[in-house]
Amino acid sequence: MRHCSVQVRGLLTRDELERYNALMEVGGYLEQQDRYDLAYTVQKEVDLLIQPAIERLKEKGRMRDRMTAEYLASLDDEDKE
Repeated sequence: MRHCSVQVRGLLTRDELERYNALMEVGGYLEQQDRYDLAYTVQKEVDLLIQPAIERLKEKGRMRDRMTAEYLASLDDEDKE
């Protein structure tokens, strides 16, 4: 089973995180039993579950980029004065 990044895990809601942990535990058990066909299905569910957190992470990055651009623009304005 592939884990998501720490950054994505940090943006999961409590319910999403509980479900994520349960799915990872089930998937790990299935892999131990050599049931990779079923573990694949569980991995697909994990991938769907983390999509909202990935979008939240992307939005944080876009917000940081906007703030950086505004800061750099303010520096240019100060230099012109």
